[in-house]
Amino acid sequence: MTWSTRELAELAETTVKTVRYYHEIGLLDEPDREPNGYKRYEVRHLTRLLQIRRLTGLGVPLTQIAAMETGAEGQASIFRTIDAELEATVERLQHIRRVLATLSEPGAATDVPTAFSGVAEHLRGNDRALLMIYAQLFSDESMDAVRRTLEARPNVALDEEFRDLPEDADDTTRQALAEQLAPFIDGATSDHPVTLELKASAPRQARAALGHALEALYNRAQLDVLRRAQMISAVSRGKPVA
Repeated sequence: MTWSTRELAELAETTVKTVRYYHEIGLLDEPDREPNGYKRYEVRHLTRLLQIRRLTGLGVPLTQIAAMETGAEGQASIFRTIDAELEATVERLQHIRRVLATLSEPGAATDVPTAFSGVAEHLRGNDRALLMIYAQLFSDESMDAVRRTLEARPNVALDEEFRDLPEDADDTTRQALAEQLAPFIDGATSDHPVTLELKASAPRQARAALGHALEALYNRAQLDVLRRAQMISAVSRGKPVA
């Protein structure tokens, strides 16, 4: 028994166009033709087409299907590669489901990293934006330390004073605020001092990007206070001041 192109495609649950494409790229042999010019496919064509369909369904690229016929080791290598890719995809999808579950909870925020939804209520817009940038560039361990500090809210009044600091704040006000902030920078007042470490995958321009983000999100007085606080913290720990 033989089949036409349409009949072969229907048996393999594919399309005539697909069958013709497999002919074009050499994956499926051309069948003999009837005197009237019509193609007549045999069982060997059907089994080959089913094999191709099975492999493509498993994720094997068409360009590699032909190479799989060269040896068992070549096949095993291709399958291992696909399996590793599928494992990575499964992990990515599981992560997405966990994130979606968190974002589905009442009060969840989409403008902060997922783990920070619980503290987002107390954050202002610039703080939220900075956290998103931090999460992109800093390690998971660093972000965990930041989250724990925000959850503890060690000095709410001091946080508010810094956030409300006007750009024209005088030198005395800036210095006093920096002295109050310094212990939080060096971890002296926290059970979980924050040390920000860049991800191994962070681009070379990460530090410059962070500096630009701070300048865009905070006013000059606030930035000056942060610099002073870092200097005070460094001196207290005996570190050289840059």
